[in-house]
Amino acid sequence: MVQAKTEMRERARALRRAGRTYDEIVAELGVAKSSVSLWVRDLPKPPTPPERLYRMREARWAPHRRARDIKRQQTKLAAANEIGRMTDRDLFLVGVGLYWAEGAKSRPPRMQESVVFVNSDPLMIEVYLAWLALLGVEPERLRFRLMIHESADVSAVERYWADLVGVEVADLDKTTLKKHNPVTVRKNTGEDYRGCLVVRVRNGADLYRRIEGWWYGMAVEVKRRTA
Repeated sequence: MVQAKTEMRERARALRRAGRTYDEIVAELGVAKSSVSLWVRDLPKPPTPPERLYRMREARWAPHRRARDIKRQQTKLAAANEIGRMTDRDLFLVGVGLYWAEGAKSRPPRMQESVVFVNSDPLMIEVYLAWLALLGVEPERLRFRLMIHESADVSAVERYWADLVGVEVADLDKTTLKKHNPVTVRKNTGEDYRGCLVVRVRNGADLYRRIEGWWYGMAVEVKRRTA
């Protein structure tokens, strides 16, 4: 009996040194918590295991994160409802600003007056295509090309973008693959990573000049309003 109790005590102490809590030792040995406390009370309290610290943090902060996420969604929804119906002029002005922020620009010494738009956001692409349609750019003048890391599921992503813009995969220009660099820590990974879509307007020099003029006119008007 004494030997069994001694062995149980040593097992309890070994478990405590391994970082186990009182409750975990009680559950494993099937003894009273008071006995465990008596056997191991001279041992230093072990550091809390990382996984337990994580569970504790999650239990503490999860309600705050849920409340924050709900508030975020409520704010986004309220803001979205403030937009209402867009007029053609609204879309026209949005498109000009969108292109001048994200599209290719002609710069000296190489004056390339091309209408090229590159983005990874599907909604951005959809707004841009709606703007081109508003301007009367015919679908047959559009060329699409994917730029993506070679480690991605290229075929699936090509299908995704082709479906989004309403063309066949075979109609896409040859995909540009970016070489995988294991040294670089990439954040654009996972199922949601779809690379960037390049949208080019054929014979777009005249359209580019008009876009540049529209943007200049908008900037001048803003200056006039603030004068």
